[in-house]
Amino acid sequence: MPARLVVLVSGTGSTLQALLDAAADPSYGVVVVAVGADRDGCEGLRRAERAGVPTFVCRVADHRDRAAWDRALAEECTAFGPDLVVSAGFMRLAGPAFLDRFGGRFVNSHPALLPSFPGMHGPRDALAHGVKVSGCTLFLVDAGVDTGPIVAQRAVDVNDDDDEQSLHERIKLAERLMLVDVVGRMLREGYCVTGRKVTMP
Repeated sequence: MPARLVVLVSGTGSTLQALLDAAADPSYGVVVVAVGADRDGCEGLRRAERAGVPTFVCRVADHRDRAAWDRALAEECTAFGPDLVVSAGFMRLAGPAFLDRFGGRFVNSHPALLPSFPGMHGPRDALAHGVKVSGCTLFLVDAGVDTGPIVAQRAVDVNDDDDEQSLHERIKLAERLMLVDVVGRMLREGYCVTGRKVTMP
């Protein structure tokens, strides 16, 4: 049986599309069983619907507080029985209830080589610092901001004429390739977390 993947989105869903395209090949060994969002009408949801993948929306505004939203998000994801949950441009931080349910099974990618340049503006901060190499990081989400155990990284050279947009676009290309490759291997072959170290066969 293929492994089961839930993908969380907030925006256009270009990373989601890369996962949907990969999952369309049975040899990938993964099926996207649901796509969830924190807002109505985003393109990521439309991509899922066009692919025939079930969707759900869990808006913070529909709940009493962030803790209630966090519990509801955990329940929505749990209903689809995922082996792994992927944040693909999901712009909300998961809380304790979600991490209690999916800790060690929830991955996110970041457009910088963590632990350098965490937060919302990785490419901009890397350029401002004058680095010659940036890139992207896939990590297991924990209670911090971009602080979880690192699963994989890909390097991207910084060109002398780069601005934030040009660098970020090249990082996003590397990020999508990394995510498809590594998520597939995590689910097909398994992985082990020992402290902060993540290993795969």
